[in-house]
Amino acid sequence: MERVAVIGTGASGLSSIKCCIDEGLQPVCFERSDAIGGLWNYKPDVRVGQGSVMKSTITNTSKEMTAYSDFPPPKDTPMYPHNRQMLKYFQMYADKFGLLPYINFNKEVVSVKSVDTKWSVQTKDCKTGKLTTETFDYVMVCCGHYANKFVPNLPGEDEFQGEIMHSHEYRNFHGFENKKVVVVGIGNSGGDAAVELSHVASQVYLSTRNGRYIFSRISEAGMPMDMVHLTRFMRGVVGYLPRSLVEAIYLKKINQAVNHKAYCLEPESGGPFANGILINDELPCRIACGSIVIKSGVKRLHQTSVEFEDGTVESNVDTILFATGYTFDFPFLHTPIPGLSKDRNKLYKFMFPLVSSRPTICVIGLIQAAGPQPPIAEMQARLALAVFKGKVTLPDVKLQQAEVERIRSRNKKVFNDSKGHFFSVDYMIYMDELATLFGCKPSLAKLFLTDPQLAWTCLFGPCTPYQYRLMGRGRWSGARDAIMNQWDRTLAPLKTRPLTTKTRHDSNVTFFVKLTVIFIGLCYFYRTFLRKDK
Repeated sequence: MERVAVIGTGASGLSSIKCCIDEGLQPVCFERSDAIGGLWNYKPDVRVGQGSVMKSTITNTSKEMTAYSDFPPPKDTPMYPHNRQMLKYFQMYADKFGLLPYINFNKEVVSVKSVDTKWSVQTKDCKTGKLTTETFDYVMVCCGHYANKFVPNLPGEDEFQGEIMHSHEYRNFHGFENKKVVVVGIGNSGGDAAVELSHVASQVYLSTRNGRYIFSRISEAGMPMDMVHLTRFMRGVVGYLPRSLVEAIYLKKINQAVNHKAYCLEPESGGPFANGILINDELPCRIACGSIVIKSGVKRLHQTSVEFEDGTVESNVDTILFATGYTFDFPFLHTPIPGLSKDRNKLYKFMFPLVSSRPTICVIGLIQAAGPQPPIAEMQARLALAVFKGKVTLPDVKLQQAEVERIRSRNKKVFNDSKGHFFSVDYMIYMDELATLFGCKPSLAKLFLTDPQLAWTCLFGPCTPYQYRLMGRGRWSGARDAIMNQWDRTLAPLKTRPLTTKTRHDSNVTFFVKLTVIFIGLCYFYRTFLRKDK
């Protein structure tokens, strides 16, 4: 039996192990820590080279969108799970599919190199230091990119008498009571840390060079934002409209929730997605009550004060918290991987090296998605194993290179972040691309002929991962039921008090709205599917 080395047991590594088993290959997984879960396995202590969420972290994507495609979350899991509930979900997944026997804990990979047509993998026992070398047919790198912190060099750092730390080391608010804290960086980590600290610190300053638009987890009627907006119908409508119009619509909508200019959050340039997505429900409230003050970029540090680029100075600062992201590199890769270099992902589909022969190594999860990460990593793993086995043939290497450059060129026009165009993907577009290659993209045309109710749900409902188990390779018999009951599972945790339901009749306005939606849906269906068949 052919052997696959899987590096890491986070969301990417676990699904990779399962996909190996599904394809009849033998996975041998190496995990440097003593447990599964990766980032989601909260550790109160800081470990070099290992990332961890904050103690209070919850998911930015809803449980149904974040789930693996053949393993719906339990009904009692909250709409947006806490990190301990996500870890429990991963543990349940590992138990359900028998993944633990394939994992070697406390084993750090120190070398991966090509030897003839195979891969030599050397590992170190983290307890004894013993080195072991094994040979594998394939390698799946699943160790993520949230381990090596990026800390900018600021003038005056040596003079500053307070504490300087990175969000990589931040776990909870204890020890920050009644302190003045400057959080540098307005990504998701910076926003979360600033909000949490604002409840106990004497003052929190959130420093940003360019600002950021805020998105809430909760959308219309209190429903999860991603389940409302990540639908095939919405994606189809957006695809037909000019990008400038789409951005204008989104800007109007998010500014109705928070006037970003009034709150000093409005970016200096770019559309709503150009600087990445900041998901935070509480930040506007904390700014409104003065607990968080938005500041410009940091110009210089002094002994006890911070000078900002707009000339203002804040005195008696106790702590500088850098929430400035991460760099990535894979020093254990002793054989160069074409398309992969430090902080640069130029791999085909963000996962395969640009080689003329059939690839035998891939990188899983090295992306930033406008949507949930675990199902994307799972889809990558499904495709990778099919390519390894020869069931799927990738395009000619020149075509791969051309696509990589085309996507980079497109992303550079969208993202202001100098690194964003090397990693960023649109959840639904990317999932469909991978599913098309793998052979499991759902055909709504066929579904409307055989199961109209399911087709309707797939078109207008959330594009949950279960859709990629309805047909083709890896088809799962429980996919239909998972889709039809996804809203029941979503709302189940909210049913904590019995209510007397009164019968309500739709108004004429509601009737015509529904009729309009049906008409638009039929037009979209005709233009997207039936016209292609002619």
